[in-house]
Amino acid sequence: MGRFPHPFALGALLILTEITLAVAGAPPVAGKPGNPPAGPQLSIRWENNMLTITGPGLPGNEMEVWYLEAYCRPGSTDREWEETVIGHKTSLIEATPDGRTVKLQCKLTDGVTVDHVITAGHGEVDFQIVARNPTAKASRAHWAQPCVRVGVFTGTADDPDKDAYLGNCFVYLDDEHSSLPTTDWATKARYVPGQVWCAPGVDRNDVNPRPVNPHVPSNGLIGCSSADGSWTMAIAFEPYQELFQGVIRCIHSDFRIGGLQAGESKKIRGKIYLQPGGPDSVLSRYEVDFPDQAKKDLR
Repeated sequence: MGRFPHPFALGALLILTEITLAVAGAPPVAGKPGNPPAGPQLSIRWENNMLTITGPGLPGNEMEVWYLEAYCRPGSTDREWEETVIGHKTSLIEATPDGRTVKLQCKLTDGVTVDHVITAGHGEVDFQIVARNPTAKASRAHWAQPCVRVGVFTGTADDPDKDAYLGNCFVYLDDEHSSLPTTDWATKARYVPGQVWCAPGVDRNDVNPRPVNPHVPSNGLIGCSSADGSWTMAIAFEPYQELFQGVIRCIHSDFRIGGLQAGESKKIRGKIYLQPGGPDSVLSRYEVDFPDQAKKDLR
């Protein structure tokens, strides 16, 4: 009969295993408090305003993010889109050869600069953003749009029905996972179709001119499942202006700037999660990364 290892020896073996995995670049061990499940190491590249995310096993091999689609003025809910957009140009400042880090700078036509440090990790892409107004005049840059293209991921890219991907997508309403289309789906706006969920405390006059859902999200996470349900993608920013389901098979968490006084700067942060498993595994990571946003009663 074999002998069981001494408890102290077993503990040492587990610690050594975790150290070995960390050195080898493997995902953290799942199931421990503060250490939710992780996915594969992702890589990123940026070219022609498109951020491309790749990783082992990723459905469709890659995911594209229009980064950034637009910077927007307030008063946008019932106004022509051309009057809302603030012109900008994004430049690549640095990209590491290993595909782990991309640094960008956006220059807005009103003089504001926005610096982005984007880092690919295990099952996530991290965004650290600083918006600065070096001018002597206040800026009306209130929000911006990273547009995540999910047609390939959801297996609906070639479907003639542009809303075919809706059933794969979700938000959280009344603290519950809610598949799209959600209850009380709005259908009237200056532009249709689409759906907007206005963030808590954000004026409903200052969001995308698509149908505005009457419900306020319970948290700032919006995402979708892959065609076979084996992977989940989700996006969150803090602070955020709105969650948005768009018309080019896309979903948004549009980050909030809230305007900038002369000489003022603001920080924004965000995550795109891409990992095997269902929405609950992504939600657990989100709750660790954004504890105030996730746990506050936002209704």
